[in-house]
Amino acid sequence: MNMDFNLFMNDVVRQARQEIVSVGYKELKTVEEVDEALNQQGTTLVMVNSVCGCAGGIARPAAAHSLHYDKRPNHLVTVFAGQDKEATEKARSYFTGFPPSSPSFALLKDGKLCKMIERHEIEGHEPMEVVQKLQNAFEEFCDEV
Repeated sequence: MNMDFNLFMNDVVRQARQEIVSVGYKELKTVEEVDEALNQQGTTLVMVNSVCGCAGGIARPAAAHSLHYDKRPNHLVTVFAGQDKEATEKARSYFTGFPPSSPSFALLKDGKLCKMIERHEIEGHEPMEVVQKLQNAFEEFCDEV
């Protein structure tokens, strides 16, 4: 039974990774990749992915749909909480003043945190409410595409 569960979880993780990558987010799996990505010039949206229901039903759909907007981040990246632990921990080190939260979104500009959308702002909300929160942040901090 344990082997079946592991196979099931591997499939769930693979699907969760593919879902976010397929809409244009780059996976960061190492500390070095995180440092390089989060210190880029311009705006960077980080999605902290997870296998929970609110990630699949709300956060990942919002991450995709929020991009249909006049202003968008220059860079889209993702780390996977519970899977790529060192990369996720390193990404969270940029989110000063905020406790670990997954799923969540962080918008950085030139390596500095501008906006954080935490799990409590995602869980129990409609995907379009989260899209609106993301697009409000894009409007404030991002340039037109």
